[in-house]
Amino acid sequence: MLLALQEELSEEELQRFKFLLGGHIPAGMLAPASRPELCSILLQRFPSRALGITAGLLRQLGRHDLLQRFQLPQDEDGTVGMQEDAPAPSPPRRLTERDLMRIAQKLGREWQEVGIVCLGLQKSRLEQIREDHPHSLVLQSFEMLREWSRRHKAEATAQQLRASLRCASVDPDVFDLLQD
Repeated sequence: MLLALQEELSEEELQRFKFLLGGHIPAGMLAPASRPELCSILLQRFPSRALGITAGLLRQLGRHDLLQRFQLPQDEDGTVGMQEDAPAPSPPRRLTERDLMRIAQKLGREWQEVGIVCLGLQKSRLEQIREDHPHSLVLQSFEMLREWSRRHKAEATAQQLRASLRCASVDPDVFDLLQD
């Protein structure tokens, strides 16, 4: 279908198509590319979005007739194609043990209060953590955060922990760490 769409373009339109595509692919690859090579480049660079990007470029070229003739899917706003500049949203990043350690270093003596009030952990579990690491406040805080992370699995993200800690009076640096 990509090749059929491109074959409908005049040579001038094809050059404009390549120019517009230059925002996504190095122009050095595009300039010498034939129509079949251009299709191959699109499929390699954007395996699941090649047709959508092509539709967006055709819309910019004013070739709505091709969009209708080839019955390309319509966006939510009723326009054909897709917004080629909009990046796909990335999933929230899960916190690593290194992240948790950096946060633990900032929590201080009120780590148990934070665990109970903000993170919803049981006092008995926090006491067990304290007994397991009696000489290190930072390790106690770290183990508490690891417990929270294990319980929340995929939702153990910086954004989620930041929201949970809003009820605590913690070092503002904690929120800065979670913002990054």
